[in-house]
Amino acid sequence: MEFSEVLAKRRMVRNYTNEPVSREQLERIVHAGARAPSAGNTRGQSFVVVTDQATRRAIAQLAGEAQYVDMGFDPWVSKAPAHIIIGVSEDAYHSRYQEADKLGTDGEIEWPVPYWWVDAGASMMAILLAAVDEGLAAGFLGVHAFDELETLVGIPSDVSAIGIVTIGHPATDRRSGSLDRPSQVGVHWNQWTADE
Repeated sequence: MEFSEVLAKRRMVRNYTNEPVSREQLERIVHAGARAPSAGNTRGQSFVVVTDQATRRAIAQLAGEAQYVDMGFDPWVSKAPAHIIIGVSEDAYHSRYQEADKLGTDGEIEWPVPYWWVDAGASMMAILLAAVDEGLAAGFLGVHAFDELETLVGIPSDVSAIGIVTIGHPATDRRSGSLDRPSQVGVHWNQWTADE
């Protein structure tokens, strides 16, 4: 599939068929997430791939799927045949930037942006696009019960989950109300101007 086609087909899917996703597909998708950029080549991103049905149901409960279904949506999280939980270790970045090739004369950098979150987002986007390239669909959700999620799947204390990508074969789903908002993104050339 051409990259432009992958971009055009990518959207957040919130309903899946019962058709399984192969381990090989999931391995290729996670590999794409691992290939995302990483500040200083820290590689502080990590992934937990969940295919176990009972664990997926427990994650759906943590995500408040019952309330989602009460609003008229299809079960999303529990129905997805695979979840990829994206995690990142802030400590890994601090450790990396204490190494000789990154350590400045004044010590570790001041971190104007927490690049661990940027890198986790880059991994998320790579995973979303790789799923489409595999002929699958994906959606991202924040659980908001991160401590419970991390305990459920055994994520260590120095890693923070940022959310979950659900993966599967797409089924017809209810259109998100968010799509009714204007989707224009601000692009400015050379300088930010109001008329562009």
